[in-house]
Amino acid sequence: MKAMAQKAWKRGTPLEMIELPDPLPKSDEVRVRVTACSVNPVDYKMRTFGPLRMAAMVIGPPPPVVVGIDFAGVVDAVGDKVSAWVVGDRVAGGTVFSRGQRGAAADTVCVRDDQLVKIAATVSDEVAGCIAVIGATAKLCLDDVGQLPRGGSVLVLGASGGVGQLVVQLARATYDASVVGVCSAKNFDLVTRLGAENVIDYNAGDPLVAAKAFGPFDVVVDCAGGYSGFGCRALLKSSGRHVIVAGDTPASVLQIVVPPFSSKLVLGEPRTRHLQPIMDALAAGTITIAIAERLPLRELQRAHELSQTGRMIGKIVMIP
Repeated sequence: MKAMAQKAWKRGTPLEMIELPDPLPKSDEVRVRVTACSVNPVDYKMRTFGPLRMAAMVIGPPPPVVVGIDFAGVVDAVGDKVSAWVVGDRVAGGTVFSRGQRGAAADTVCVRDDQLVKIAATVSDEVAGCIAVIGATAKLCLDDVGQLPRGGSVLVLGASGGVGQLVVQLARATYDASVVGVCSAKNFDLVTRLGAENVIDYNAGDPLVAAKAFGPFDVVVDCAGGYSGFGCRALLKSSGRHVIVAGDTPASVLQIVVPPFSSKLVLGEPRTRHLQPIMDALAAGTITIAIAERLPLRELQRAHELSQTGRMIGKIVMIP
C-alpha cells in the first residue's frame, strides 16, 4: 500500500509518500481500498502540538506516522467475525489511532466494523470521504453531549467551518432549533443559507456580547476555539451546555472542571451510530458538505498548510 506519512514524531518532519505492506484485517476488521480521504484541522495539530499529539505518540501505532482520519472507498477484505460488511460495499468512515490503526491518508485502510457506514447511492465518494470527524463531532455537539431539546436554541461560534456548518444544518433540520451563527462578514450568506436565523460578525466587536440579544441558549458550541469559557457559560439557560470542539489547549481542557460544570469537550470518533444519521441526511438532501479543494494525495503537505490558515470554507479532499 501507498501512504502519506512522516517517518518520525519529531516536529517539522515532512510528509512523504511511502510504501508499506498491505494490511491484513483482523477478525473484527474491514479492509477498504480508499477512493477519497479528507483533511481536518486535527490532522496538522497532531503533527505539531496539543493533548491529541501526546496521546497518539503514546498509544498510537509506531512510526512511520500515517496521518488522517476520514475516508471513503470499497471493501476488499473482511475478518472472519465480520457480518455487517461484504467485499464490494461502498463505505465511509474514519480511522482511530487509539485502536492501533494507521491513518487514512493512504490507498488502503483497516478499521473495525463499527467505524463504517454504507454510502448512499446518491452520495459521491468525495462527499462521503468528508463525514467521519465533522459528522461524528457535530452529532455529539447537539445530541449526546449538548442534549439540545427539539425547538431549542443554539449559538455556533465558527459557523462557517467544517464542524460549524454541519452543526448549523443539523440543529435546523433535526432539532428544529433556532440558530445564531458567528463568522466573518464575507460568510454571512453561506451561514444564512445553511439555516442560521441571525449571524454575527466576529470582527465587529465581541461576538459574545452581541449574542446576548439572542439568548439565553440551550447550547453554545465553540467550533473555533479560544472563546472565553466564562463568557460562553454566561449565555446559557440554567440547564444549558457549553460544548468545546477538540479542546486542544490546556485552557480549554480546564473549562470542564469549572463550576457549574456545564462546559464539555467533544471530538467525535467515527462510529456507525453517529455516522448513519449524517449519511441519511446527505441522502435526503437536508444537509450538504462543501468541498473547497480537490488535490492528489501526494500534495497532502500543501493541504495541511491550507488547512492551517483557518480560511478554508469547506473540506479539502485528497484523491489517492
